[in-house]
Amino acid sequence: MKVINSTKNGWFPSIFDDIFMENRLDIPNYEKFSSPAVNISENFTNFIIEVAAPGLEKSDFTIEVEEDVLTIAVTKETEKENDTKFTRKEFDFTNFKRTFSLPESSNKEEIKATYVNGLLTVTIEKVEEPKNIKRMVEIS
Repeated sequence: MKVINSTKNGWFPSIFDDIFMENRLDIPNYEKFSSPAVNISENFTNFIIEVAAPGLEKSDFTIEVEEDVLTIAVTKETEKENDTKFTRKEFDFTNFKRTFSLPESSNKEEIKATYVNGLLTVTIEKVEEPKNIKRMVEIS
């Protein structure tokens, strides 16, 4: 499974993130902190995507599958206090979008998601590959 696009991952590897980052305190760099970290793993029966996004409700998430692309997004309206100014802001998970390409062996009809203690877990079942069974053919 491959990450196609996210607001955090761009053209350069993460070692370049800090080099090209805007460093002024009065200009927030939303690309740097508005996309949560993701773990992708697989076992014999499933692919598993874990998204660390604390402080949200399960109703804040939108998970869509179109063809071979899985998209996880959050667009949450927040109440902004006019008198609040941040000296430093390192996270904001109120708006983000992560896109993943699904492998051919994934069952796009069997995708389940849970959100517990700030961790969204998306489980994608694998399709059973046809088994090659050896059999004897009788000659007539």
